[in-house]
Amino acid sequence: MAHSTTASLDGYSEKRGTALAGMCVAAGMVWLSFADFGVAVPTIADELAVSLPDLQWANNAFSLSTGALVLAGGRLGDVFGRKRMLEIGLVVMGAVSLVAAFAPGVTGLIVGRAAMGVGAAMILPATLALIPPMFPPEEQPKAFGAWMAVAWVGQAAGPAVGGVLTGVLGWRSTIWINAPLALVGLWLVHRAAVESTDPRASRHIDLLGLVTSALAAFCLLYGCTAGQEEGFDDPVIIGLLVGSVVLAVVFVLLQKHLADPLVDLRLFSSRPFCGALVANSVMNIVFAGVSFLLTLYLQEVRGYGPVTAGLLLLPSTVTILLFNPYGGRVAARRGARLPVVAGLLLLGAGTLIAAIIGRHYAYAILAAGLLVLGAGLGLMSIPLSDTAVAGPPEELAGTASGMFKVTSMLGGAFGVAVTVAVQQAVESHQAVDRAKAAGLSDADADQLGNAVTDSALASQIMSSVDQATRDAITAAFHEVQAVGTGRAIALSGLLALVAALVMPLVWRLAPPARRKDAHAARREEPSTER
Repeated sequence: MAHSTTASLDGYSEKRGTALAGMCVAAGMVWLSFADFGVAVPTIADELAVSLPDLQWANNAFSLSTGALVLAGGRLGDVFGRKRMLEIGLVVMGAVSLVAAFAPGVTGLIVGRAAMGVGAAMILPATLALIPPMFPPEEQPKAFGAWMAVAWVGQAAGPAVGGVLTGVLGWRSTIWINAPLALVGLWLVHRAAVESTDPRASRHIDLLGLVTSALAAFCLLYGCTAGQEEGFDDPVIIGLLVGSVVLAVVFVLLQKHLADPLVDLRLFSSRPFCGALVANSVMNIVFAGVSFLLTLYLQEVRGYGPVTAGLLLLPSTVTILLFNPYGGRVAARRGARLPVVAGLLLLGAGTLIAAIIGRHYAYAILAAGLLVLGAGLGLMSIPLSDTAVAGPPEELAGTASGMFKVTSMLGGAFGVAVTVAVQQAVESHQAVDRAKAAGLSDADADQLGNAVTDSALASQIMSSVDQATRDAITAAFHEVQAVGTGRAIALSGLLALVAALVMPLVWRLAPPARRKDAHAARREEPSTER
């Protein structure tokens, strides 16, 4: 990828560390926002009388808008300046965070987090694209490594940070905390970063492709989330799910025939790239979905507060950071396939271990599962990112890295929607029947099935029954929620194991010569796309 800087780098060596710190603050803020909201959901539900699907939308709105717009954000940075887009993104995300944090009702929360994602879509590609023009080749690996470490800490430690913020400053702090972080990042970037553009970048943005791809993702997520309340046999839900497939097909056809598409479909002729995209999607589906369910389970079923629940999920952060560099070293000696497949196997095994808590809770079991799955995530993260850029032709590396970020964000949102849908399906078939037998009306029992168990909405629904009946219904929901959580987590673990078996088939026909050339090019300009 060509780069053009608006100023000489002479005299900027002392500012590179400052600029990198600002870019890492910006990237860390994005990944923290992606991961810290879920632990606050029970607290929010206790204050606002809203359903769990509504709160899922508040959680997923951020990743959905970021994933849908990140490719366009990267294109805008290439044309108008990466530093400029990063600064605009920081201003947008910081300012919107203040508004969203204090917006009344869940609608304002959903819209606010979606608007935050617009800023995040400008931030993510710019933080990485500014590194090559600012750092000489020998310093780039450390710069990219710092970015990668911050990204993973932001996501893996997000529940712990969110739990502490919720417990100490209230749940709204998980949103407004972005404002001071954005100010710090903006100050550091503005005073130290050097502007750069891509002189070869097209000024055209495929708006039709952008709209169809965003609508396809929206219909899929909306169908999975609303289906929990309306039922997946509802004609509207079926229409949404079918519509997502139709829109995806339309998007592909558009990309085939446009002269300057949003996504160059030549990318998908590279089997290493396709494999990396599949593995990255699975990794984010599993980790985001499992993390969201566990934050609910630990608070709703086990009775921990948000601070304790967040801290109990920290073991995965430890092994992610420990195995992150090891995965890169293994890939350098043996190639990316071994650590990626091994990482998926560990991810699946750790997730299945964690699933045992659905029936037999012991924190030692949960901690063991988190340590194992964290090792898998750390082992494959750098090899995956390396393969995503090295697999396709060199001129498509920028778009390839953008697609990699898309699968991270949309995979996470889809993981939350699907895992909660599975958990809710189990709960609806058992606990709702018990609630009806205990005296709740059919309508109230069905509505209770879509509420956070210990919430303002649940209390409102059960106000018509006596305390003993209410306690019995709550206990029944907790019991079934534990079973449903275990099954949903186990399903996620099976998905990771299946992906581990499929990956060698996806990569089997990768052309060795081309892959070797790509890795040689990668050694000249390393990347650790997240």
